[in-house]
Amino acid sequence: MTTRRRFLTISAAALAFPGRSLAAPVYTWQGIALGARATLRLAHPEAKEISARVAAEIARLEDIFSLYRPNSSLMQLNRAGRLDFPPFELLECLSIAGTVHRASEGRFDPTIQPLWACYAEASARGGLPEKNVITRARLNIGWERARIDPSAIVLGPQMALTLNGIAQGYIADRVAEMLRDEGLTNVLIDTGEFRALGGHPDGRAWPVTLAAGGEVPLDTRALATSAPLGTTFDEYSQVGHIIDPRTGQPTQSHWQEISVSAASAAVADALSTAACLFETRDGLDTFVAQFQGALLEDATAA
Repeated sequence: MTTRRRFLTISAAALAFPGRSLAAPVYTWQGIALGARATLRLAHPEAKEISARVAAEIARLEDIFSLYRPNSSLMQLNRAGRLDFPPFELLECLSIAGTVHRASEGRFDPTIQPLWACYAEASARGGLPEKNVITRARLNIGWERARIDPSAIVLGPQMALTLNGIAQGYIADRVAEMLRDEGLTNVLIDTGEFRALGGHPDGRAWPVTLAAGGEVPLDTRALATSAPLGTTFDEYSQVGHIIDPRTGQPTQSHWQEISVSAASAAVADALSTAACLFETRDGLDTFVAQFQGALLEDATAA
């Protein structure tokens, strides 16, 4: 049973700070990005028109990254094992993924999709995959077997990619870049991961609340949270969705959830995902410190 829980929320204080006034109220648009609720918050006289452009941009990016749209670029690649002249956004996202893969010593690996799929398929039947099924799936993963360049992305036989641990953040980044190019500031984008373009219109940072407690103020920064049991494969919610590509097993993590902030939401998203596979706080700190400006905001023990 795969159910997704959200671990970041925007504080009610983001709608209005007591004792202060806004030139315009904060407008909130809601939609969907890669199956998760997406939200845009801004104070602008053309907020509805801006939101419509954001919705169109998210839809365009879903046509690249979605595992549920049959004609998305990612689905075409996974079906054929090759995608000629891939979109720039797919190449850029994969470049970031490759950097995190190397820094995490293989813990973050988008080629894990065949392994993830065997768990999801068994879960749909009310169980977990047998050991021999996991062993076969592991033969089809390995970042080093993917060839990625502007002319083509080529996968090995039976390989497939998932970008679920980075694409939500990447979409938030692309929306932020689009709005920044239009001259906008004081915008908060939430695609499952947060990206703040400036601070709150009232002059303070956007207050983002962590599920484990505490608040992270966001101003021109991104924040992502991952939790090993945020999505689960079993009816008792004990077998989590973050699978270690080095073992083929869902992480027996010491962490209930991990939150990372960075300049980029894609980086924060990928770092928080990979971080769940580290066993010690020292390991987490060393890993995150490899990325300039990234901060481990919270690591709640299980």
